[in-house]
Amino acid sequence: MVVQQTRFFNICHMTQSEHPVLTEGLVSLLTRIYPAEDNQALAKAIFCVFWPDDAKPLSEARAANGEIWSEEDAILITYGNSIQDGAHKPLDLLHDFLLDHLKGVVSSVHILPFFPYTSDDGFAVTDFTKVDPALGDWPDIERIGDEFHLMSDLVLNHVSSQGVWFNAYRQGQVPYDKFFFEADPSDDVSAVVRPRTTPLLQKVETSNGPRHVWCTFSHDQIDLNFANPDVLLEILSIIRMHIDEGIRIIRLDAVAFIWKEVGTSSIHMPQTHAIIQLIRYLCDHISETVMLITETNVPKAENLSYFGQSNEAHAIYNFPLPPLILQAMLSGSSHHLRAWQAAMPPAPYGCAYFNFTASHDGIGMRPVEGLLPKDAIDEMIQTVSQSGALLSMRTGPGGEETVYEINCSYFEAMARTHAGPDEHHLARFLASQTIVMSLEGIPGFYIHSMLATPNDTEAVEYRGMNRAINRHRWDYPELQARLSDPTSNQSLVMTTLSERLKLRSKQKAFHPNATQFTLSIDPRVFGLWRQSLDRAQSIFALHNVSADDVMIPCDALNLIADEPWMDILSGEPIEPGQTQISMAPYQCRWITNRF
Repeated sequence: MVVQQTRFFNICHMTQSEHPVLTEGLVSLLTRIYPAEDNQALAKAIFCVFWPDDAKPLSEARAANGEIWSEEDAILITYGNSIQDGAHKPLDLLHDFLLDHLKGVVSSVHILPFFPYTSDDGFAVTDFTKVDPALGDWPDIERIGDEFHLMSDLVLNHVSSQGVWFNAYRQGQVPYDKFFFEADPSDDVSAVVRPRTTPLLQKVETSNGPRHVWCTFSHDQIDLNFANPDVLLEILSIIRMHIDEGIRIIRLDAVAFIWKEVGTSSIHMPQTHAIIQLIRYLCDHISETVMLITETNVPKAENLSYFGQSNEAHAIYNFPLPPLILQAMLSGSSHHLRAWQAAMPPAPYGCAYFNFTASHDGIGMRPVEGLLPKDAIDEMIQTVSQSGALLSMRTGPGGEETVYEINCSYFEAMARTHAGPDEHHLARFLASQTIVMSLEGIPGFYIHSMLATPNDTEAVEYRGMNRAINRHRWDYPELQARLSDPTSNQSLVMTTLSERLKLRSKQKAFHPNATQFTLSIDPRVFGLWRQSLDRAQSIFALHNVSADDVMIPCDALNLIADEPWMDILSGEPIEPGQTQISMAPYQCRWITNRF
């Protein structure tokens, strides 16, 4: 039996009889994934991984509730080398930057893959146990973790074709000879959903003869075979090690693709959900508080499925937001954004949305399938292309190529509207980021949004990849000079967003699970009503997405009588008897009864 070959059996000292309820739950989940395996033995191996030596699991699972986050939470997304100077370790520079500019502004830092890798800017990992020496080492990661909650990537769908595991596979070494998913060129893979246009199968020579391995993303990223329990055990050991190193938020990268079956779409398979439930189950029984976030760049219903029954991801990426906010800002109308948000369910109990506009990847188009009409998408693509955006394609089910993502700095995407360039670039961008702060959920901000980074076209030419346009590497002395100049875009954006995030962190109505209602007002204004969990505070968050001056009737808002109301962004009170609220182009207001 495969599981009996695993190295973990040799180091286990825990007896499962001490934890019968936990064991029963574990075996039940494993049976859904591996019905033909000895799942009592497999459960014992997993115990060895998550509770080695004298460690003990919690007697009861951590409750699924919203107490592990609050209105004080916001996440910065960055590469380990987004800031460099040629003299110091990039992770040391990042640590210095975070302490100087973002301490008290964000609570968590997502350092994108910081492991040794061969391609895809870190997402073709060669060794999950090491830090890329070009960035630093584990103590450098841990120092950042002493000041911020650390979020890291578990790239669990694939590994590098030049990594230790795949080299061992090609040499026929046990257990790695069964670590990668193989298929035959004659197999029907026409239904497979993929985000790339490259051939799915790659022929490789091994000591056991030629094999065709599955490559969902690129031929340097070879898909793991989770049908082999040894693969699951290895991944669980990596999770445990990262938690031991101080990681408290784990991003399950490309998780939708991890289980493959020939003749199916090989996305969102039942076993995939069972594996996520297994990881959540284990994390809920350890002493450390760990949050799971799934990265599933897919349409709404598919994305929401990763909440499970409040037993899978704690949080999911709100992928429709980047293109919907962009479309609203470029068109001057919140019609589509509002219609989508009004139809969105609140996150289930114990779950939260992860809201963002920009990340290291492009602005995904799949999540707005069925949300934006084709003419609106085409017009948006045409406008951002005039601002220097590039387009990445995917192959559809019928073999046709469609736009998979727009590659562009989000700041640069706001340079013009459908009507052309204007003087509102900065205000338009700040409004787009303020929407993210106002929505139900946990807000996240890419470092290049915080820094108003323009398109890096030189990096695209030099590195030969579209995504490099939004992966600029700042020279630290130059960045410091710009942040010290109060007239620079970098200083203006960093200062304004930081002030708003600090203000947001004090508002109970912005708790990630606080009540939210989408307002039906002038379509040029995207409006939300938020109410704190204790119902004491209300905030009417208004965002003008147009270049027009707009007047909102006070009676369109539920401003409770006999209570004082104030826009805490501007400091302006709403006077008794006032009938209208003015909104300048791209102005945002947070009108509240508690200030």
